[in-house]
Amino acid sequence: MKRESEHDNIHSKHHIGWNLDNSYAALPPKLYVFQKATRHASPSLVIFNRELAQRLGLDPDALEQGEGVDVFSGNTTPEGAMPLAQAYAGHQFGSFTMLGDGRALLLGEQIAPDGMRFDIQLKGSGVTPFSRRGDGKAALGPMLREYIISEAMHALDIPTTRSLAVIKTGEPVYRETVLPGAVLTRVAASHIRVGTFEYAYGIDEPSTLKALADYTIRRHFPELAEVDNPFLELLSAVTERQARLIAQWMLVGFIHGVMNTDNMAISGETIDYGPCAFMDAYKLDTVFSSIDAHGRYAYGNQPVIAQWNLARFAETLLPLIASDQDTAVQLAEEVIRKFSNIYETNRLDGMRRKLGLLDAQPDDKSLADDLLTMMQNYELDFTNTFRSLTDRQTIQLEASDLQSWIQRWLTRRDSQLTSKEHIIGTMLKANPVVIPRNHQVEAALEAAVKNDDYMPFHRLLSVLQRPFDITPENVAFREPPPPTQQKYRTFCGT
Repeated sequence: MKRESEHDNIHSKHHIGWNLDNSYAALPPKLYVFQKATRHASPSLVIFNRELAQRLGLDPDALEQGEGVDVFSGNTTPEGAMPLAQAYAGHQFGSFTMLGDGRALLLGEQIAPDGMRFDIQLKGSGVTPFSRRGDGKAALGPMLREYIISEAMHALDIPTTRSLAVIKTGEPVYRETVLPGAVLTRVAASHIRVGTFEYAYGIDEPSTLKALADYTIRRHFPELAEVDNPFLELLSAVTERQARLIAQWMLVGFIHGVMNTDNMAISGETIDYGPCAFMDAYKLDTVFSSIDAHGRYAYGNQPVIAQWNLARFAETLLPLIASDQDTAVQLAEEVIRKFSNIYETNRLDGMRRKLGLLDAQPDDKSLADDLLTMMQNYELDFTNTFRSLTDRQTIQLEASDLQSWIQRWLTRRDSQLTSKEHIIGTMLKANPVVIPRNHQVEAALEAAVKNDDYMPFHRLLSVLQRPFDITPENVAFREPPPPTQQKYRTFCGT
């Protein structure tokens, strides 16, 4: 008789709210491989997202008190799950590579009480056929980093995958040093990427490509099902979502760090928090990632790279857009060219909110861009500069050009008929007090990984969940790093 702890196809004894579907597994089999997770002998739960569990219709008490450890480690397969590793390709730093989930498994799609569908994925769950000589494992530090940054992005109201749990496996992971192993449970609108389409296009199976495109429309853009050219409209809809997302990144100083096409989600969510970071002093050429030697994914390059990635997406859709290739290329190029205008419209709208400009005037772009230029020249902190406009209506620097700009901005802002209270209220909602400062994130991760002390992590997470509020608890988290800690580098979690 099989015991509850055994690995093969074992379901939880208690119904804890799993309501899993497996629509992705109904796609052509070239797009995935069914795969079980690697078993872990002594897993333990280190952090669990009760609020997200409730959103998904799961019982947080049952998960937190024992059920979750087995499921989130991969030791137990929840009822209704069909674990699989997804196939995809990607342009990584511009070079095309066939890839796939080398250390992740899609358990299935949780149908929440409101009918919304969410992928449930284990990251760091062991070797798959796509592992390419990798061990399929993940280290605790990078998984905790993804948890805290993705939840911070959610609190900033930026579309993102989210983190449900982090499990410590109790086993070592061998990188440059020996590190504690971990598994992250990631929740996403889906894990369909630009790279998924590149894979389907690359294997030269037209029926598989069309099945993927049809599925993507049904899942993410059902309103397009009956339009005249649904695949051209799919390209347009994804372009619009990505332009809006990148604008939101730029408005909070977020640098993704590895904008390969396999890290661009069709849903328009931020995905994969490897070498990501938030900027302190405003500089367009800011790069944190240790693997981005030439600054391809620098802060200021993100809009251009997003458009480049979308062009790769467009190429995969050409056979579906029109039977005549020249016609398909012309139609797709018209859509891709619109990216810049959509992005700039969203960025400028966001800058207006940050500056308290509730109507539109022709000179608003130059007003915003002039401030950014001076912020770069004087190496001003991005987050604190904008928040200082909200709280004190001044920037604490006696440079004449900055003071002149402040008078120009105040004249523009105060010319509006809207009440001062409403203007300030808008600015307060657009300018966070706190972001995940790199030195503070690293301190929290170091305490957790090296000392098994999670108090700094929980303290930082609590602060980041209320990014727009000034509270006694977040005073220490508002300051940029001291000069000795400003040469910061991030590293890929693999």
